[in-house]
Parts: sequence; C-alpha cells; structure tokens
Amino acid sequence: MKKLDDAFSALYKGDNIVKLTELRYIPRWIVIIIDISIILLSIFLAYILLDRLRVQVNFPNHRLEKRIILIAVNLLFMFVFRTYAGIIRHSTFFDLFKIVLSSGSTLVTLIFLNFFIELLFDKPLYLYPTLFLYFFISISLMFFFRMVTKQFFNILIDIKGASSKTRVAVVGISDASVSLARAILHNPNYPYRLEGFVTKRSDSNKAVLLGHKIYNSDYFFKNKNITDKFDAVLIIKEIMSKQELEEWMTLALDHGLKVLKAPTLSKMRDSDLVGGIRQLQIEDLLNRRPIKIENEEVTRRHAGKSVLVTGGAGSIGSEIVRQVAQFSPSLIIVLDQAESPLYELELELLEKFPDQKFKFVLADISNSYRLEKIFELYHFSMVYHAAAYKHVPLIEENPHEAIFVNVLGTKNVALLSKKYKVNRFVMVSTDKAVNPTNVMGASKRTAELFVQSLQNTEGNTTKFITTRFGNVLGSNGSVIPHFRKQIEKGGPVTITHPDIIRYFMTIPEACELVLQAGTMGDGGEIYVFDMGEPVKILDLARRMIKLSGYIPDEEIKIKFIGLRPGEKLYEELLSNNATTVPTHHEKIMISKDPYLGFEEIDLLCKQIIKSAVKRDKIQVVTLLKAIVPEFISNNSEFELLDIKDNDIIVMSDQSPSIQLSNN
Repeated sequence: MKKLDDAFSALYKGDNIVKLTELRYIPRWIVIIIDISIILLSIFLAYILLDRLRVQVNFPNHRLEKRIILIAVNLLFMFVFRTYAGIIRHSTFFDLFKIVLSSGSTLVTLIFLNFFIELLFDKPLYLYPTLFLYFFISISLMFFFRMVTKQFFNILIDIKGASSKTRVAVVGISDASVSLARAILHNPNYPYRLEGFVTKRSDSNKAVLLGHKIYNSDYFFKNKNITDKFDAVLIIKEIMSKQELEEWMTLALDHGLKVLKAPTLSKMRDSDLVGGIRQLQIEDLLNRRPIKIENEEVTRRHAGKSVLVTGGAGSIGSEIVRQVAQFSPSLIIVLDQAESPLYELELELLEKFPDQKFKFVLADISNSYRLEKIFELYHFSMVYHAAAYKHVPLIEENPHEAIFVNVLGTKNVALLSKKYKVNRFVMVSTDKAVNPTNVMGASKRTAELFVQSLQNTEGNTTKFITTRFGNVLGSNGSVIPHFRKQIEKGGPVTITHPDIIRYFMTIPEACELVLQAGTMGDGGEIYVFDMGEPVKILDLARRMIKLSGYIPDEEIKIKFIGLRPGEKLYEELLSNNATTVPTHHEKIMISKDPYLGFEEIDLLCKQIIKSAVKRDKIQVVTLLKAIVPEFISNNSEFELLDIKDNDIIVMSDQSPSIQLSNN
C-alpha cells in the first residue's frame, strides 16, 4: 500500500516514472473495483447498442435488479476463478483464460436463469443478444485493461533503463531469430533492447518485423548512421555454419559492434533464452559440430561397473569423471595427487550427482604399493589413465619428473590393470608424442609403447587402448586462458612465433571420443581423433583481442618471444612412418605406429627410471632418444645429443649405463 501511496504522491512531485516503476503490483481491491467498473461499462454499452437497434428489453421496470443480479453473478465467478489475483504488469494469456472462464460461467448461469424465468413468465429475464453482447464486451475490456497496464509499465521500465540497455540487432529472420527477438521484447527487465533485424536477404528491406525494421547486411554495415544506433549484433550460434559465424563476427567487430550469442536451440525457453545471452567467445569459433556418441555401447561398458580415473582432478580427467557419472557406474574412484583441485572436484560432483557413489583418493601413481591396495580393494572394470605431466618447458627443465609420472606412473597403473584383470585400460596421450621435439612428448611416446606392448603378453585379458589428440580448449595452462588474462591486463599478448599453429578440441568433445574409443577394438590400438583444421595462433590472438573490444597492435600489443625449449611450430597426430585405418566412427582412426616387444620396452623403462632416480638429465634424455628414435630436440639444451651416425647401445638390466659408439 505504501508503494501505491508513493506512486500517487510522485504524480505531484514530478518523479512519477521512477516511482511508478517501483510499484510491484496494483492492490487486489483496486483490480476488483476496476473490474466492477468494466462490468458496469459493459452493461451500459450492451444496452446502448440494443437501444440504437431499437430493441425492446424485457422487464423494463426492473432494470436495476437485473443489473445487480448480473454484477453479483459475475463477481461470484471472478472470486471463484480469482481473476483479480494475477499481477497485472505480468499478465499473460493464462489471465485471459481465467477471464473467459469467469465470464463464460456467468453467461451459462444467466442462460439457465433465463430458462427458468421464461418457464414462469413466458419470457426471459434478459434478451439473449444482451447476454452475448455483454459477454464479449466484458471479456474484451477486462483483457484490454490488463494488456494496456502491462504495456504501460513496460514502456516506463524501458524509458527508465534505456540508457543502460544494450541495443541489439538480431541476425536473421528465421523462426528461431523471431522467437529470440520476441523474448527480448517480452522481458523488459533484461539488459537488451531490440532495435532491428539484419539479414543477408535483400527482399525484406521495406518489411517490418515485430515493429522493427529489417536491414540488409551490406546496407547495414556500410551505413555508419545506422550502425551507430546499435551496440551489438545477436547471433544464434547453433543455426549457423562456422564460416557464417566467422563472417558475421568479422563484419560486426570491424564496425565497432559487439557480438552476442544466444543459447543453444535446445534451451530456447522464453526468459531462459534471453537470460542465457552471452558475449561470443573464441571457443565458439573453434568449436565444431557435436560428436555423435554411441551411448548404448558406452552405457553398457560403464553401467553398474567400478571405474578408476587417474589424474581425475585435471582438465581431462575431471570431464571424464563427469561424463562417466552419467552412465550410473556402481563406483567411480577419482585419483589425483593434487589436493586442492581434488577437494574442489569432490564438492562439485557430490552436488551435481547426489545419487552416484564416488571415492576420492589422494595418491601418487608412481607409488606402486599405494596403487596396488586400491586395485585390490575395488576390482575395476574400466581404468581411464589421464594422469600426466604435460607442460613442455617445465618438463624440459625437469626430465626426471616426466619419467616418474609419465613413464613409471603409467607402467604401474598398466601392470596393475593386467594383474587384476581390468576389462579395459584407456590411456590419454597427446599429439606431442608424435615425432617429439621435447621431453614431455618423448615420455608420453614411451608410455604409449609400454602400454601397447602389454596387449600380447602371456596371460593378459585386459584390452589396452591408447587415445591421442591435440590441444583442448580451456584446459589448465592452455593458450586461450593465458591470452585472456593478458588481454584483461591490457597486454601485451605474447606469442612464441608468428607461424606457430595448433589443433584444438573442446574438453567435452575430447572426453566423449575417449569414452567412445574405450569401447572399440581388440586392444593394442592407438586411436587418433579428427582434430579438424589447424589454427594459426597469431590469428587466434587477433580474434580474441577483437572479441574483447580492442584493436590488435594498437590498443593491445602482440609480442613475439621466441619458441620455448622443446616447442615446435606445428603438432602432428601421426608419425612419419605411420598409417591410419578408419573405424566405424568418422571422428576416430587407428594409427599403425611402430611398436616394441614387452621385454625390450620393459628393459628400457627400467633403465630410464633408474637414471631418473639419479637425477641425471643427460642420461635420462639420452635413453629417451634410444627408446624413441624420432625424438629430435628443438630449441633445447639436449640438441647436442642429436649427433648423426651414432648408435645408442643399451646394456643389461643390471647396468643402466649407456655407450655411444661411432660408426
């Protein structure tokens, strides 16, 4: 009531717009009074029309009583259906439905009353045209009152927040685009104001849609007077190809407009649709069409089974856990040596999957005794091995640590999987293992060789599977979060080399393919994923700067700092002497790489682990080059070891020493 008093008071104080927009709702008693006034007006209009048509009413001496009966009956049904209870400024067609029910019930009741009066007095109390006229007039006026009130408040709110709202042009005039525009119009509290549509079609220049003009894209972007009326273009990403998305983004950014994206089509639900509008991110341009996963087979492999995920708190491991949890395994063991990330993931998963049973284990995979107790206790059906050290420059400085985790850790998990007859062991590898130029890549290639060699060992029943893919968007330490932080600080954005390129894949996409590959094959395969087209990192940086609203090389500088130790200009998914075999899944192929027998790779692994214990960097890397002959160091202190015409001769298991002999 105080709000209403304030609103009326404001009419005399001159600040009526602000005060009226603060009024949450009109009190119900006022709505009832207004509806009674509408009833009286409807009766008056109905009789006026009949009078003009010179129609003689029945019982003219009882007009007052007849009107009181009509008002009383209508009021009764207004209270029954609570037509006054809705908040007028948020009226919908549901409110119209309640008004129709109320007035319809009034009409039916009065028709029955007419019938009985006619039986008694040989004529009805009301003329039937009068009742129907009243019915239609009252419905129209009540709903008109609600719509006018709603629109009035919307206009006031729009005027109040006009300066702070983002003026948008919706791209396209398809059904989805119109639904998006209508949702914006119907939600005046959202921070967007529809100003028009922009399309590549040229046959709609003079057309108006939802009260707003449709602009041809060429005319729109060439006319600065028009673009100055807008702050952003609004795109529905899911209905566009990657090429179209990039084209609209370039046009908008080049003309000083922001690029906003609407939610996916599956989430288009009125207010949720508008509330989900976000600024376009670089990930949207690199992302590809969703992958089709054969959920039936993936479900069969996980439902009711015990699953282990090593490195479960990392970028890839945690997403594998989330996706596996959707298939209702009996237990998921999430193992990691990073305490804080593991705890944070525990809190997230217990909230997101309250019915799923988890066990969070803090452990180091290089500790085989700790691992064995876990395998002995939980009898895993599936093991996803995602634990690894992956940062190239750090590993180049500390090669022994890569051996402890990437080689010894993998060896421990794989051997225990064989010993405890795990159904499938799936290792997550990297494209840096192909023709490696750094210690990290070579250590992962060594792990691949060891895992692959176990497949045909005596007594083995486990299917050992390796998956290999490139960079994932948004993973810990990846280039995109790094660039984003640099842009937020005002630059410069640092790039190692102007020609460096990389493959990219989203984390969910990569993990979906890992789960899919884990259900395929007979074991011993190395699966490589279709990574799409490579992306030039310089182009990536320029796009990110533009998407952030800055001008590359002017407002945000780009600085080239040189290749880091072990880094190469481009990554490969296949080694020089490898071929691929297609699978039934278009995104997954089998790489036919050279491999070693178990005894040979096991001996080499034992020797390199002993060298790592001694912290002898040169000996460790020399042995890595023996295990992975294609490992040629790049921009690294270990380039000196790449001496032509030298053979590396590995001695017995008892002697970890090596000899270099010139031919």
